Amino acid sequence: MEAGIPYRVPSREELAGRLEEVLGVLYLLFNEGYLASGGPAPDRRDLTTDAEWLAGLLARLLPEEPEALGLLALMRLHRARAGARFDAAGRLVLLRDQDRSAWDKDAISAAGRLIERAATLGRPGRYQIQAAIAALHSEASSWEATDWEQIVALYSLLLAHQPSPVVRLNRAIALRHLAGPAAALLEVELLAPGLDSYHLLHATRAELLRDLGRTAEARSADESALRLTQNPAERELLRQRLMD
Repeated sequence: MEAGIPYRVPSREELAGRLEEVLGVLYLLFNEGYLASGGPAPDRRDLTTDAEWLAGLLARLLPEEPEALGLLALMRLHRARAGARFDAAGRLVLLRDQDRSAWDKDAISAAGRLIERAATLGRPGRYQIQAAIAALHSEASSWEATDWEQIVALYSLLLAHQPSPVVRLNRAIALRHLAGPAAALLEVELLAPGLDSYHLLHATRAELLRDLGRTAEARSADESALRLTQNPAERELLRQRLMD
């Protein structure tokens, strides 16, 4: 009230300017549920369900907004893997090791249709591109059949819309499967100063160093990653690596 902002439903013209912030909040909510930053549980299904429901409502209210469709598709693709992301003991199962027969094929197909609808609107954006990357992973028959060349190309396109160090890190992870661990490590080392407090930077660096036979450095990187995450499933995975 003190700010003088009226409490009313904004007009369609006003919605466009606010959409990016709303989508960002929904994505943050979904990510917190997908892999919790703290607490005893590795994920929060209630948060992912609520975020997807709200994204679906937004897509229905704004059917001509391709980024709303893209975000909903992205959430559905991630949710499609929910049944295979953790083992019976609650341990995290990496994408390459997941049982793809346990993925929700109907959710994957529905997300694909959303991506196609968004593409017809001719206004690509970061959520649509991320959804396209997730779709390539979800539609591949196996880890080995993944189209890494297309994924790297999409990450390059995503950088034009979202030039962040985290996107660059994700591109480097994909690059590992296209150009090898040495090429990927070069990219990761360039990002290290700006992402020193990000546990996935260190976990990624550890995997690349291990691929290159630099086991002592890999162990140190895993120890750094362990210090920086509070998620119980991630911590257990990192502890297991350190014990191997």
